[in-house]
Amino acid sequence: MQLPVVYEDEWLAVVDKPAGLMVHDSALAADETDFAADRLRAQFGRSIHLVHRLDRATSGCLLLAFDRDSASALGKAVMAQQLDKRYLAVCRGWPDEAFTIDHALDGGPGKPQKKPAVTRFRRLATGELPVPSGGFDSSRYALLECELLTGRFRQIRRHLKHASHHLVGDTSHGDGRHNREFRMRGVHRMLLHAWRLGFPHPRSGEILNVQAPPQGEFVRAMDLFGWRVPELS
Repeated sequence: MQLPVVYEDEWLAVVDKPAGLMVHDSALAADETDFAADRLRAQFGRSIHLVHRLDRATSGCLLLAFDRDSASALGKAVMAQQLDKRYLAVCRGWPDEAFTIDHALDGGPGKPQKKPAVTRFRRLATGELPVPSGGFDSSRYALLECELLTGRFRQIRRHLKHASHHLVGDTSHGDGRHNREFRMRGVHRMLLHAWRLGFPHPRSGEILNVQAPPQGEFVRAMDLFGWRVPELS
């Protein structure tokens, strides 16, 4: 099955990766045989170079290059923190309207060294479900825009856990009771979507801004509260 193409030119493409699809083979792949990288090589009929990664459970904008020079230029942009990566997330509770989490994180399994990790959050909408929680008659949830200022392993998920505003649908770092409530309402995925991506074009230097609106079960979750995809700012 082909992945939706958000942007494409001679040197690069941005595709909308679905939730549940691993980007490439790794130690975390177990018995997986279906990878986005393999699909994309077949889809474009040429070699590809992945510029960054998304977790299996995360959907949205995935950037790739078609030649080594473009991949190198984009890789340097990543190292220089010139990629503007914005995610949509649904969390438990009502956090502040704007907040930043500066909390060092390790690199995941086998990488115990902690490195600086910073995520900037903006609360876009709030809602409630009629489910008792913590002595209250309802459970509160919020739609967030998340801006990665660093790129650590599962950074948004782990930062939201650190703030006790667990990401809904996250089976590794989330809150199982809230995850079950959403599954009962037909939402079985982790509610994290790579919504917007900005980066310098490797040839012209022009800043490109692309967007992949959420689809499927993410929209179903938003519909529970009457939320809509926010306007671009």
